[in-house]
Amino acid sequence: MSTVLDTRSFLRWGWRQLTSMRTALILLLLLGVAAIPGSLFPQRTQNPMQVRQYFIDNPAVAPWLDRIKFFEVYSSPWFSAIYLLLFISLIGCVLPRTIEHAKAIGAKPPLTPKFLDRMEHFTEIKKVDLDVIENYLRKKRYRVRREAGSISAEKGYLRESGNLLFHLSLVMILIAVGVGSLFGMKGDAILNVGDRFVNTPTSYDSLGFGKYQSENTMQPFAIQVVDFQAKYDPATNSPLDYTLKVRVANPYGATQVEKTVKVNSPLKLGSTNVYLQANGYAPIVIVKDKSGKIIFNGPTTFLPQDGNLTSTGAIKIPDMSPQIGFVSSFLPTADRDPVRGGFSSYPEVLDPKLLVSVWKGDLGLNSGVAQSVYRIDTSKMERIGLKALVLNEPYDFGEGSITFTGWNS
Repeated sequence: MSTVLDTRSFLRWGWRQLTSMRTALILLLLLGVAAIPGSLFPQRTQNPMQVRQYFIDNPAVAPWLDRIKFFEVYSSPWFSAIYLLLFISLIGCVLPRTIEHAKAIGAKPPLTPKFLDRMEHFTEIKKVDLDVIENYLRKKRYRVRREAGSISAEKGYLRESGNLLFHLSLVMILIAVGVGSLFGMKGDAILNVGDRFVNTPTSYDSLGFGKYQSENTMQPFAIQVVDFQAKYDPATNSPLDYTLKVRVANPYGATQVEKTVKVNSPLKLGSTNVYLQANGYAPIVIVKDKSGKIIFNGPTTFLPQDGNLTSTGAIKIPDMSPQIGFVSSFLPTADRDPVRGGFSSYPEVLDPKLLVSVWKGDLGLNSGVAQSVYRIDTSKMERIGLKALVLNEPYDFGEGSITFTGWNS
């Protein structure tokens, strides 16, 4: 019996501790601390391109950070545990207070004490008209209760109502996060202008389903990227507006409808929202062999490195003999610094250049080891050329030629 009582007492004590306002504040602080890695490290749900670049730049550290979910902080088990405890704490703390507050609002003010002189603070006023006092109190927005020979009044419920409303809002946010993690789906895909996207798992670069979602619940639609326009502030180089023009077939096979997507105005297709998250460039090149035969002609997606969209990438040509790789940087508005070298001074394409370092040898594509599409392992290759390409000017690197012909957004 004592063991049962001790267990019950311990559980009651634990519940009281968990549902105290002090614990809720501590958990709220912990939630803020736990969110710090989400601001220090790129997140897959927000910018998958930066996550890929982090893996490229930090091959030793990135896998360990990925194991502890530093690239998916807000869906990690440890972050979820904190906000689940915070949710329980707020429910246990706020709901009883809300019920008591609602009862207090509906009840009349308490009667005036018979012996005011027994109270710590009181003032006695003789020969006063109760009607005058009642009118004065009502003008001051007091809740008034008048009985024979006495008036009682109280106020201050609005402040408590605001306090409870704030905490109830936190509860609703936590509920929304929980529902989203159970019934939601998040995916990312990099598209160039002209690309067609079909809402299937294989079309995504990264894809995650909630507990009660799967590929069978994905809405059937297709998107054709028509045009992308970005406007920047010439004084600060910061973006002013992004506009994406698309054609949508919802569901598959339906008549295409033109739609516009902006950063804060997603494309809504039933229960699915399509967001515009980030932008960059995909340089278009033509690569020919020694005989002049075109081996490659098309865009290659590059990763932005800064706010001015200096972008890096790799163009791999395995069909040439020997195999050729271009380690490249795309500069939308090319500039040069004695220390930094080539860089972009503005994010819009005003004076584009494509810097290429040409390598020949084994690209390692048949080694069975996974490699990044944005980087080339040059350990078994020989550099045979280095050039800053301008538009439509071919560069002969001995084993063939490359021409920078344009770019896609």
